[in-house]
Amino acid sequence: MSIAVCPDCNGTGWKILEQAELSGAERCHCHFEGRAQRNEASASIPPLYRNASFDNFSTKRAHRELASVMTTVKSFVREFPNDQHPGLLLMGDPGSGKTHLAVAAFRELLKRGFEGLFYDYQNLLDRIRSSFDPTAGVSDKEAYRVAMESEILLLDDLGAHRVTDFVEDTVTSILTYRCNNRKPLIATTNLSDTDSTPVRSEGASGKVDYRLTLTDRLGMRSRSRLFEMCKVVRMPLVEDYRTGSWSRH
Repeated sequence: MSIAVCPDCNGTGWKILEQAELSGAERCHCHFEGRAQRNEASASIPPLYRNASFDNFSTKRAHRELASVMTTVKSFVREFPNDQHPGLLLMGDPGSGKTHLAVAAFRELLKRGFEGLFYDYQNLLDRIRSSFDPTAGVSDKEAYRVAMESEILLLDDLGAHRVTDFVEDTVTSILTYRCNNRKPLIATTNLSDTDSTPVRSEGASGKVDYRLTLTDRLGMRSRSRLFEMCKVVRMPLVEDYRTGSWSRH
């Protein structure tokens, strides 16, 4: 099958303009028409969420609560870019639909011509750490720079990594840079807010387990930066979005 070539620019993406014996060039309409598709193709959205949208987000499990959450997320997209709160943080239990909504918002912004990159939090940290290895590939060495400079950064499962000095320093550096430069961040986390009362449950050993908080996993500085730059959305406790089982963990 032959590939259609734009008749206005012959596939170059530029149109030649000639006025008063002067010539110049401007972007052809075909370049902008395909920009959203190119942005999404290069955003590294996992196949599982590639079609996530507001239209196919189910609110059947807790219609009123989830509809309210989706309205808030849509308002973030509608008001974007917002210098006061350039980020969006979705907090809630696993299976509550956080990632679906985060990607739905992300894709809407990509359609509007913004560029961005999806990163699983733990994978990003692993790639940044491996970049210190002399044998690391170019893409790993670029991970830290991309996390800092990407027009929009989507970090999924923020805090899903044990605390080390490396983790705390790296995350604080990325969040501080993006906050100071008003670079948008969309993030999801299973962790509770540091202001919340820790959840206690009797484990199999009979010991009391305390639920970790954002501050426990990221440190106070990172937590402060997140809440400074992000519109915070707390997901309701609902039936598991992925399996249909009740989600409490």
